[in-house]
Amino acid sequence: MSKSALITSLTVSLLVCACGGGGGDSAPVSVPNAQALFVGPGPANNVNLLFTTVEICTPGSASACQSIDHVLVDTGSSGLRILASVVDPSLSLPQQTGASGRPLVECGQFVVGFVWGPVKIADVRIAQELARSTPIQLIADPAFPLVPANCSSMGGTALNTAELIGANGVLGVSMFAQDCGATCEGITSPGVYFECAGSSCQATPASLAQQLQNPVTLFTQNNNGVVIDLPSVAPGGARTVTGSLIFGIGTQGNNAMGSAQVIRVNPTNGVFTTVLNNTSYGNSFIDSGSNALYFGNPGIPACSNPDFFCPGATQILSATLHGTSGSASVNFSVANAEALFSNNPGFFAFSDLAGPNASDTFDWGLPFFFGRKVFIAIAGQDTPAGVGPYVAF
Repeated sequence: MSKSALITSLTVSLLVCACGGGGGDSAPVSVPNAQALFVGPGPANNVNLLFTTVEICTPGSASACQSIDHVLVDTGSSGLRILASVVDPSLSLPQQTGASGRPLVECGQFVVGFVWGPVKIADVRIAQELARSTPIQLIADPAFPLVPANCSSMGGTALNTAELIGANGVLGVSMFAQDCGATCEGITSPGVYFECAGSSCQATPASLAQQLQNPVTLFTQNNNGVVIDLPSVAPGGARTVTGSLIFGIGTQGNNAMGSAQVIRVNPTNGVFTTVLNNTSYGNSFIDSGSNALYFGNPGIPACSNPDFFCPGATQILSATLHGTSGSASVNFSVANAEALFSNNPGFFAFSDLAGPNASDTFDWGLPFFFGRKVFIAIAGQDTPAGVGPYVAF
């Protein structure tokens, strides 16, 4: 989900360290359209990060391939972004070019920072699904060291290391096929896509085909959405959690919707309304890339680290999600974040972690996903519940 056409919703600066512990990616899921997910320590030992492994290949090759682990699964953005530093240069991924034939480079804007790097072409394999000739981004590629002012001036930190991102890359599997869509076809300011020659980079329009793509839309089947299936996490947290990223909605036995409640979202930006304690949050979204629930402060005390809530006792709350059609109630808890971290060293998964956000915004981050099958339907794609975009659970 893009909070606007240009600003994606990954809240990477709000990650905190859970020191200690260990672990790694879970064993592969032995289903053709399902990929293993893992919540646990990553490159920076942050809590509530949802990881998977993605394979990238030189287009058309079955052998010139590399598996990239600890890639963050983000339903709040579209497109695969990988740190250039973890990619084997022998892959020699082709460079995407702009209209004038010069290298195309992207400035990906997130809530608290940006990622800068060229758009390359790769075959992307996840589980047994293959997206051929997919535009992806290589973050902080040393071949493009100079960041244009109309990228860096949009604010935040240059997210150019695994420690800053908390992962080796980001797999964006949102409700949208491209990361910018029609907006970037026609305007160049503020800059998202650039054509670069040497140290000179100029903002440029980018066609839909040139932009970063949600890889799911390029699969030959199971391409109308994704399902994130994670088990429940008890109050106080868990050391690690494993689950599944399932491709397709209503296309296989493992992605049937059953009685899932459908919340249809704004088809332009993917938002809906959350009502909590008679307060409406009109800019609400589902985002597995956020490590907590973030919403306008309802009077819950913040921690000494103001990114999180620290109530005197755990708050048991209930909110209602209202889409352009459809509604559903969600019960959730907000615990004292400082107590969670100090009482549970080495734990990396928490279902009751929350913090303050803008007054009209409710970010249903990773705690929302625990104990649910969450369906993310891609805009324009047909599903048993109708054409996306929508979220269902």
